[in-house]
Amino acid sequence: MKRDKRLEIIKEIVTNNKILTQEELQSLLLERGVEVTQATLSRDIRKLNIIKKRDKGESFYSFLTSGNSKINSDLQLYFYNFVISAKSVGALVVIRTKLGEADVLANALDDERDSRTDILGTIAGADTLLVICASEKAANILTAEIKYILLG
Repeated sequence: MKRDKRLEIIKEIVTNNKILTQEELQSLLLERGVEVTQATLSRDIRKLNIIKKRDKGESFYSFLTSGNSKINSDLQLYFYNFVISAKSVGALVVIRTKLGEADVLANALDDERDSRTDILGTIAGADTLLVICASEKAANILTAEIKYILLG
């Protein structure tokens, strides 16, 4: 089966079912005549921006949605995987990350500055990232975008 068709089937399954594990997704694919290895399924999940969301102590697969966010999908995945919290203070956004990930996010945000004039720069420590925004409003918007990504 061609990759595009397989991706469409995965989209349909994840949209219409609460999938708790890759094995469950793999089993539902097999029921539809799609045999896929775990490695291929993992690549497909990344390609489709499917993440594990948590709700009431249960983890399940869902699509990373951007809503009205100006944050690109790769950066959204960084935020989802590495950010613990975000808070705006004036024109600054203080982002707490998993240990060792603040500089990764800082570099990714710095790469966005050409397309986002509201981000002036970043300063990163081991687990804290300071984003300098053009205004308090821009900081509040960025914080809201990050929280939306984290909470879905």
